[in-house]
Amino acid sequence: MPPRTRATAVPAAPPPLAADLVDGLKRLKLSTVRRLAPEVLATAKVQRWAPEEVLRTLIDAEITARDESNQANRLKAAAFPVVKTLDEFKVQASSIPQATFDYLSAGEWIAKAENLCLVGPAGTGKTHLLIALGHAAVVAGHRVRYLSAAELVEQLYRGLADNSVGQVIDTLLRNDLVIVDEIGFAPLDDTGTQLLFRFVAAAYERRALGIASHWPFEQWGRFLPEHVTATSLLDRLLHHATVVVTEGESFRMLEARTRTTRSRP
Repeated sequence: MPPRTRATAVPAAPPPLAADLVDGLKRLKLSTVRRLAPEVLATAKVQRWAPEEVLRTLIDAEITARDESNQANRLKAAAFPVVKTLDEFKVQASSIPQATFDYLSAGEWIAKAENLCLVGPAGTGKTHLLIALGHAAVVAGHRVRYLSAAELVEQLYRGLADNSVGQVIDTLLRNDLVIVDEIGFAPLDDTGTQLLFRFVAAAYERRALGIASHWPFEQWGRFLPEHVTATSLLDRLLHHATVVVTEGESFRMLEARTRTTRSRP
């Protein structure tokens, strides 16, 4: 005779909410409260929670769920090309002073509508730092948008074609921080320079900008052909700005050389 097995009791499902409560929570768009309320109420009944504790538990759960959803939406809207965080950034291996890194990481410059300008050779951490700061800003509750300079100018050109440049700029400046990477990778014509100036001028003292370029500022004439406009653009960009000049060997080249060394017999 096979041995008898003891039956395992299956916990009873908590009773569902009354239909009128479900309808009311739907109208108020309290989806997390609606989902958790039956279990919370059943637990509260067994453990004899005070009414305030029931309410607090449900409100905290709803707030947490909304915060997570809003953060996910802000991250998606930021359009970062990759995920980079400040924890991953190797400050000691970079040319960025620790005090400067700490100031930027705190994010106060974003609330003050100040700018961050990173200039230096390729591979010295500019893009990583910009994306990581943008990611931290999203987590802190800010709205962020990342674009390459080419993408920004392309959007502005499309706005010029249908007479909506002002609307394109206003839409971008609904964000608390706009990151423009890779400035100077391709030269601009006079129209492109004017459009870029219009964007920077509109953002001036209204929104924080984070920019990166491998060209020192005194060499921006290489890709901004109109001298007066280039000077005016830099004047507004640098007036309230933290300027960081990165230097040293490319992290990517160093990592590639390290991998090659390790792979040798």
